[in-house]
Amino acid sequence: MTDAPYIRADRLRRLSAALPFWISLALLPVLWVGAVLGGAWILLTPLVTWYLFSALDAAIGLNTDNADPQTDEAQLFWYRLVTLIWAPLQAATLLALLYYVPRAPHLSSLEAVGVFLGMGVVSGTVGINYAHELMHQRNRVERRLADILLAMVLYSHFRSEHLLVHHRYVGTPRDPVTARYNEGFHRFYPRVLRESLVSAFRAERAMLARRDRPWTDRSNPFWLYWALQATFLALAMILGGASGLALFFVQAGTAVWQLELVNYVEHYGLTRKHEGGGRYEHVKPRHSWNASQRASNWLLINLQRHSDHHYKPDRRFPLLQTYEEEEAPQLPYGYPVMTVAAMIPPIWRRVMNPRVRAWRRQFYPEIEDWRAYNRHETPLPR
Repeated sequence: MTDAPYIRADRLRRLSAALPFWISLALLPVLWVGAVLGGAWILLTPLVTWYLFSALDAAIGLNTDNADPQTDEAQLFWYRLVTLIWAPLQAATLLALLYYVPRAPHLSSLEAVGVFLGMGVVSGTVGINYAHELMHQRNRVERRLADILLAMVLYSHFRSEHLLVHHRYVGTPRDPVTARYNEGFHRFYPRVLRESLVSAFRAERAMLARRDRPWTDRSNPFWLYWALQATFLALAMILGGASGLALFFVQAGTAVWQLELVNYVEHYGLTRKHEGGGRYEHVKPRHSWNASQRASNWLLINLQRHSDHHYKPDRRFPLLQTYEEEEAPQLPYGYPVMTVAAMIPPIWRRVMNPRVRAWRRQFYPEIEDWRAYNRHETPLPR
């Protein structure tokens, strides 16, 4: 009995520490404000997601505190719960909007598109990000929730590409998602859309081949991917007709664009050292851009602590560590600002190219001619 007050106090402490990461839930009613009121209100979702969090980052600054990475998972209940409830909440919101918006007389066609652009901002900024957290877990339920979230944006192969290709080959020519130095986003984006799908399928096919199974084997997750995506396409058609289907594509395209903008920022210009024979050095914190902006890390559940995520991929988001400049390169701003900059290549190069060159001098001073070095890098065999 005497321990009860201390147990309650500890539970409240853990809940209060986790609550800022629940801020993403506020985006769902914001979406509905735009859908119900129409007009300029449809801009509220992107304004809140991109610009409000940029302002909050500037106002409240950085968080460089690190949790104990050995924290028991039982103490992470409130952190995990928000990722577990997000998939049904996003699915309910998306399906309800697919029914409501095509029948809303107060919304013009342009306003309807605007609502689903906002939905795509949410399903990309939050939904795919939560899927990313869930797909890294061994728990089958969490991995299935990730598949559902990715199916909602028609990008189910991201799980295979991310786990089997990106994490293994990040910072090398074999990784489609590592943005090359001086590669603008508008060249990167179509390349990644094409190459990541192909590399994901090849990776799954290779895994099956090692077990003497054809790619058509039912254990190939692409069958699940296609079934889930077809389900959401059918629901969009049933709920909203042809208009609903078109709006669903608007949402999915916006979400994928958001994801690949973030992918572009996370590794731009960073390469692992080629050691010969198709081998590269082990992944280290230096091979991802790190950011410690507090507010955007609340929204993105510490995704910006990306250096540690690649260094220790199995860590849950509240335990991800941040690093000093001596260990990992630092972005000057959080993702909301950096993704906007990435859309304007001259601004991006002006901000980031000097940082890439400084990174090269800091971590690889022995490489004097990077053009020659990159030309002689040998892609890993397929």
